[in-house]
Amino acid sequence: MIDLSPRAADEVRRILEEKKMSSDSVLRLGVAGGGCSGFEYVLDFTDQVDEGDAVFESQGIRVVVDQKSQTYLQGLHIDFNETLLNRGFKFSNPNASGTCGCGTSFSV
Repeated sequence: MIDLSPRAADEVRRILEEKKMSSDSVLRLGVAGGGCSGFEYVLDFTDQVDEGDAVFESQGIRVVVDQKSQTYLQGLHIDFNETLLNRGFKFSNPNASGTCGCGTSFSV
């Protein structure tokens, strides 16, 4: 299961509205090779749910995860922080054995 904090869900809603996405749009979350630690998080918006995708709902937001990424993202918590120096999503992944300093990539 993927868990969004209320702040993260509000930011997703803001982006969906700003991009004038349809009410059927979902947050697609995945993992790609790269980043400082080996894997990096990939966020996108789509209207398409593919066969094999896992679909979750958190804070009223539908989240879709492709089959290959599901193992790496099970139990992921996503928050959103906004400070004077930094603004963005923050990932807390119980499957990660390490993360990079910027928090956008991880290792298992």
